[in-house]
Amino acid sequence: MAQRSVIVSFVILTAFAAITACRKDPSMVGATSTTPFEPALPSWLLDSTTYRWHTPEHNPSTIEGVELGRKLFYEVALSDDFSMSCASCHVQGDGFSDVRQFSIGTNGAVGRRQAMAVANLAWDALFFWDGRSTSLEDQAFRPVTDPAEMRNTWPTVVARLQAHPEYPRLFERAFGTATIDSLNVVRAIAQFERSLISLNSRFDRFRYLGDSTALDEQEQRGMNLFMRGAHCADCHHEPLMADHGLRNNGLDLTFTDLGAAEANNNPAYAGHFKVPSLRNIAFTPPYMHDGRFATLEEVVDFYADDVELESPGLDNHMLPWVAGQVQLDEQERADLVAFLRALSDEAFLTNPAFSDPN
Repeated sequence: MAQRSVIVSFVILTAFAAITACRKDPSMVGATSTTPFEPALPSWLLDSTTYRWHTPEHNPSTIEGVELGRKLFYEVALSDDFSMSCASCHVQGDGFSDVRQFSIGTNGAVGRRQAMAVANLAWDALFFWDGRSTSLEDQAFRPVTDPAEMRNTWPTVVARLQAHPEYPRLFERAFGTATIDSLNVVRAIAQFERSLISLNSRFDRFRYLGDSTALDEQEQRGMNLFMRGAHCADCHHEPLMADHGLRNNGLDLTFTDLGAAEANNNPAYAGHFKVPSLRNIAFTPPYMHDGRFATLEEVVDFYADDVELESPGLDNHMLPWVAGQVQLDEQERADLVAFLRALSDEAFLTNPAFSDPN
């Protein structure tokens, strides 16, 4: 099954690249009617050379493309029975995540991994918990046809959108053609997802804008633990609070889910999963790839007490645990949780530019 998954993924990516190469560059098609999208980035990030805003050459973000992608993100016509959209499992008020342990497909099928939060993905390179997609465009292809999710076919989706009274005009504005195809559908969705930027938490105001009142004393203690003694920042680097790598963090001794090894057919990656961002983490329970932890307190307790040090292929970033360097008392655990809650960006969770336009 793992080998077959790799072959299918290779075919999809190859086909996407080939078709894209044969089509006109979207930046040239209808270029006179599109406006480049400029994200609202915080001033402190604009000075960064590492986190400059960038979009793929084959899919430059435009205001028209982002607006179309927003509408498609909330479009139930993508699912077989018109009951489900991307937003069904990625709810804005929940940090664009799903508070259910596993999402439910249109026929009641239950997923096997927790729906990941959607934010700051313009700086990401791997998608899904097992990293099987290397672009947002490829990621957006998959849920539509997944039998545990939308259970549809792309020809059906395209026909529905083509017959819609608004979509042909919106696609013409965004891509210079009223003839809809699946590539432009996923390009638009990817453009909207890249616009979902969350960098305005109290932590940001304290850390990057010099607001000494933004964090209270407990949250500051938690921040110092996060950055140093608790070794959280070894994998959750600021400012994104992630490194987006594939790592085994010692959850299990025996793997019931092979993780990245299932996608890349490499046994060395058994039990390896993507390191997610911790931004808005207070709004995105449950936690871990299988949603096994319901609260942040449970997550911190796991790292304090229950890391499986003999887990096969334990990541090198877990060496401080192997060396016995991570020791957290009750107060320190509470301080860490308080800091994690300070990573919440309330404006992001309520931003009308990200809400359902339908």
